Amino acid sequence: MPVLTSLLAGLVFGVGLLLSGMADPAKVLGFLDLAGRWDPSLGMVMLGAIAVGLVAFTVAQRRRVSLLGLEMKLPAARHIDRRLLGGALLFGIGWGIAGFCPGPALVALGMGQAKAAVFVLAMLAGMGLFELIERRRPVALTAPIPAPAPALSET
Repeated sequence: MPVLTSLLAGLVFGVGLLLSGMADPAKVLGFLDLAGRWDPSLGMVMLGAIAVGLVAFTVAQRRRVSLLGLEMKLPAARHIDRRLLGGALLFGIGWGIAGFCPGPALVALGMGQAKAAVFVLAMLAGMGLFELIERRRPVALTAPIPAPAPALSET
């Protein structure tokens, strides 16, 4: 059942990306071009996504299992650090250059757009590079090291 539900959710998401124009890099770049011929129509798409996300995450935080009975896996991190900001910056630069982000790029790839194929290959290469770098990073401690027990006095 989860596989069928995932397929249905992916199809609905893909159709939504097509209908909204998110799979059209020219429309996305028009939205990002604040100094030129700005196309504000994707702003409504963003507002709709934020509204749906707020409701969904509010409901999800109150549940232990999903509607299908699967474990809820919500992000636990709440802090903003250099890695998050750097990733967001790289994401934004890529979005601004190509007019794609990952979901719409996969939809456009399915439609046979050559530009999407180049983007997806570059995205996969970036993901592979990230994995290589992460494997070389020292493992961070998840819990503080306990202080040694005080020595017993010899009296």
